[in-house]
Amino acid sequence: MFSKLKNQTSRNLLIGNPDLERVKINFCDFWPGFNKHNNYFVDLLKREYCLEITTDPDFLIYSVFGNEYKKYKCTRIFYTGENVRPNFSDCDYAFTFDHIDDPRHYRLPLYAWWEDADKLIKPSNLDFEAILAQKTRFCNFVYGNPSALKRINFFKELSKYKQVDSGGILLNNIDQIITEKHKVEFIQNYKFTIAFENCEQKGYTTEKLVQPMLVYSLPIYWGNPLIDRDFNTRSFLSYYDFNSEDELIERLIDLDQNDDLYLQYLQEPYYKNNEINEYVDPHNILKHFQYIFEDSIEIIAN
Repeated sequence: MFSKLKNQTSRNLLIGNPDLERVKINFCDFWPGFNKHNNYFVDLLKREYCLEITTDPDFLIYSVFGNEYKKYKCTRIFYTGENVRPNFSDCDYAFTFDHIDDPRHYRLPLYAWWEDADKLIKPSNLDFEAILAQKTRFCNFVYGNPSALKRINFFKELSKYKQVDSGGILLNNIDQIITEKHKVEFIQNYKFTIAFENCEQKGYTTEKLVQPMLVYSLPIYWGNPLIDRDFNTRSFLSYYDFNSEDELIERLIDLDQNDDLYLQYLQEPYYKNNEINEYVDPHNILKHFQYIFEDSIEIIAN
C-alpha cells in the first residue's frame, strides 16, 4: 500500500517536501485544542515524508478522547500519553508509555511531546556554580489535582522542614496562581521541584520531570519505578532510590544545606552518558513509523 502513495496527487493539505514519499494520514480523538497540522508526530514525520492530511487516510493516528476512530477503515495507530493501555482489538499499532514486548507497540512516554529530546543534553560549558547561585528559593509545588494524595502528603511532610511554595490552585500559599504556560519560568529560581506524577505506574513519566530539568531545578520524582531506564537517577532525587520517604527527605535536607553535595547532582547528565535515550530518539521513532508504513498486514478495521 505505502509504495503506491508516492505519485498520488490530491487537493488535501500537504505538509513537507513534495519530493519525499507521500503518506495519507489523519488524526482524531485527541485532546481539546489539538492541531492535526502542527503537532509532535507531524513535526517528526515531515523530516522523512510528505504528509497528506486527509479525511480519507491510509493511516489514522487516534487517541483516547472519543470514538471517531471507529469510522475509519484504514490502518489504525493508537497513541496516548495517559495511563491507558492499547487495545489491539481496535488498533493495528500503538505508541504508549508502557513497556510492552510486542512489535506492534513502541514506547513513547508523554514527556517526549513536551520538549525536543536534545534540550535535556547538558552542554559541556555549563557554569554550575552560577546556576546554583540563581537558586534563591527552596522548593516549589505546582499542582491542581486534589486526588493525588501521594504528592500532597509529601508536600506536607517536606513543609515541616521549610516552606514549600505552592503556586498552583492546590494548597496555594504564594498569593498568585501559576498557569501551565508560565510554570517553567516560575520554577527556575528554585533549588528543588516536587515532580510527582498523578499515579504510580511502570513506564509512566510525563512532563512533570522534564519541566524542572529544563531550568536545572533538582526534581524530586515519584511515579515510574523504572525511571532509571529513561534518565540518570544521579541527576535528581528519585523516590525509588531510597528505603523510605523519611530517608529521601533527609537526603534532600543534606543537599539544601551542603552546596558541594547539591552540585554533585547538578553536574550529572540527565541522560545516561548525556545521550538521548532510546525511547525518545527521533531516529528510532521514525524507524518504527517506517515499519508501520511498509508492513503488510490484514488491518483490524477490515
